[in-house]
Amino acid sequence: MSVVGIAPKFQGENFEHNKTVYERVKEMAEKKGCTPSQLALAWVLHQGNDVVPIPGTTKIENFNENVGALSVSLTPHEMAVLETIASLIKGDKYPEVYMIKSWKYANTPPPSSWRSS
Repeated sequence: MSVVGIAPKFQGENFEHNKTVYERVKEMAEKKGCTPSQLALAWVLHQGNDVVPIPGTTKIENFNENVGALSVSLTPHEMAVLETIASLIKGDKYPEVYMIKSWKYANTPPPSSWRSS
């Protein structure tokens, strides 16, 4: 079974709610002349110079679509809108039993401690 089949965000009321959230992303992507995937990758790219999206694909068409995200520019207002949209997602990506082994329960020092003075 794929993670999609067991992911809380794709179950019951969460799924129905999240479909409406996706529609907002899709509408924004259409206005910008890109795909929802390109918009999502562009949003990650605009998070800062120390953040890099790592999309996975096995198809050259998908790779080419992903590369297209590099030409999607976002204004500060659009970034804020996307941040708001992202905050509306209901449900975790993985079931709690998977999250036990994730960052959620890690004892990782804060990023500020990673940089040398």
